[in-house]
Amino acid sequence: MAIDIHAHFPGPGFVGTFRPLKEHLERYFRAKVVERTMEDVLRDYSETGVEKLVLLPIDASKVTGEPGDTNDAFAKLQQMNPERIISFATVDPLSPRGAVREIERAVKDLGLRGLKLHPQIQCFYPDDERAYPLYEACEDLGIPVLFHTGITGVGAGMDGGYGIKLDYGRPIYLDKVAADFPRLKIVMAHFGWPWHEEALAIALHKANVFIDLSAWAPKYIPEIVIKYADTLLSDKMLFGTDYPMLSPRRWLDEFRQLKLRQESREKILKKNAERLLGL
Repeated sequence: MAIDIHAHFPGPGFVGTFRPLKEHLERYFRAKVVERTMEDVLRDYSETGVEKLVLLPIDASKVTGEPGDTNDAFAKLQQMNPERIISFATVDPLSPRGAVREIERAVKDLGLRGLKLHPQIQCFYPDDERAYPLYEACEDLGIPVLFHTGITGVGAGMDGGYGIKLDYGRPIYLDKVAADFPRLKIVMAHFGWPWHEEALAIALHKANVFIDLSAWAPKYIPEIVIKYADTLLSDKMLFGTDYPMLSPRRWLDEFRQLKLRQESREKILKKNAERLLGL
């Protein structure tokens, strides 16, 4: 059994917010960007034995002009099957008062279980102190915050990368956040490639920082990341797919081929996520 810490719902919000980039995303990920139902999604996961999945909202409106997922919609998805679906929230981190109000509403009123931020498509540096009231609120609420780190497929291969600046996604900007908010559980998604050694160093140094292995087929994950996942950071690594861009079946099939201790496998697939999410 496993918990996917990084999945998206390919519904109207996800497909709509990426509509101007659809062809480029499909080419980059070699996957179709089409709407599916929650029943379709759960069927994909049931076939692989994945017990729970964390749904992460996407709102790329700052770069595409098209609205994305909403907290109310994600609360409804969670309510469809609360035993299997864990929904995170989305807010604009550079709207401090509005962000704090919305994350409190999302958690206290809607029952969402964490926060997803994507610095590159939300156009902010994680250590921008305008976002600090939001982090303080998340710390007080006891919810984890998952940040996209590393390269992004959004805008990849387009002239100027569609104006998206990769520097926003460097893991090093989360080091200050982790130091200033020691009770805040932080997840660095996609292990921050090509700055993955920054991510490893931060997770090694800061007890409140985790790394998810999503968006990479396991056979392509850098050797040093796998080495740390099996040794010094076995308590910090998390299974994730980036569904629907990567299927849980492919990820798990390739993960089984990696040379890892059984204890490390169990931690990565489930135990670390249980600790992070308080399950």
